Amino acid sequence: MKKYICIQIICMCSIFFVPTHLLAYKYGLGSCLDQSLEQVIWPAIKDEKLDGFIFLGDNVYGDQPNGKLLKMKNAYQIQKNKLPKWLMQDKEILAVWDDHDFGLNDGGKDYPHKEEAKKMFLNFWEIAENDPRNFREGLYFKKERNVDGTEIEIIALDTRYFRSKLNGKKNAYEPNKNPQATILGNRQWDWFESSIANSSAKLIIILSSIQVLATDHSYEKWANFPLERSKLIRILSEAALDKTVIVVSGDRHRSGIYQNDYFTEITASSLNKPGSRFKESDPLLLGETFPEINYGVLNIQPAEKQIIVSIHNKKGKELNSKIIKMFKSKDRS
Repeated sequence: MKKYICIQIICMCSIFFVPTHLLAYKYGLGSCLDQSLEQVIWPAIKDEKLDGFIFLGDNVYGDQPNGKLLKMKNAYQIQKNKLPKWLMQDKEILAVWDDHDFGLNDGGKDYPHKEEAKKMFLNFWEIAENDPRNFREGLYFKKERNVDGTEIEIIALDTRYFRSKLNGKKNAYEPNKNPQATILGNRQWDWFESSIANSSAKLIIILSSIQVLATDHSYEKWANFPLERSKLIRILSEAALDKTVIVVSGDRHRSGIYQNDYFTEITASSLNKPGSRFKESDPLLLGETFPEINYGVLNIQPAEKQIIVSIHNKKGKELNSKIIKMFKSKDRS
């Protein structure tokens, strides 16, 4: 009897003294998830024992050439039944959109049904009624988190709602150097610059549906608006003087890790819609791109003063990775 009582006391104490703060945090990353195709990748992702998952756009394929949203509604219904319950019920979910869940392939600010598509997005991802995304244009947002005493800020950009027209033909886009051309639009830019300037976080994670650092390919990317890209890189480079900055992107149906002098970008794409198997290079690419079914992992480990970004195939095999040392923040002079 005494032994039983002791066991009870030990169990009660263990409940009270379990640390309430997180020692590490692990996000899965992915984009381009077609509801009409098989989704064989989820078992490998489940084995990662994630804390959360970041959907980087094209989370359903509901767009039509005429821009109408009849297919979108059906796409969300199908996807709701395909996404695993262990993911949607037990993990933190963050999501941005790209063109195929925006409503028009390569679409931008002129798309006439973007507000209706936005409502569908908010409803599907069960965004809280008091979330700012319900009361302003676009779907940009930010989240703050503390992992083992380390402040982390996730800033998610909307690269669709406000974006100016692309120059050139589809899949052969050319730089739009018009000073009035924009990706984020004035209000989102103001919000973004203020968010960065006022952030006390040691780690800033930027979510962008389209790639930031890649320049050589002819598809959608920040480099299609070189003035906008230069502005973004300048802001992030300045932030990286006393913070660790990581960019996470999707869209490309191929994955890759990129690096400039100030920050790392991981592109995680595609979850079930692989790209064409051609070789792709870029001045800032580390290694190669992987045009196959894949997912990314962002593993935040403050105790080791590092973040590990990695790319994995549908069986969980690591294809590429990079260890990023966390910046020891100091006050700006």
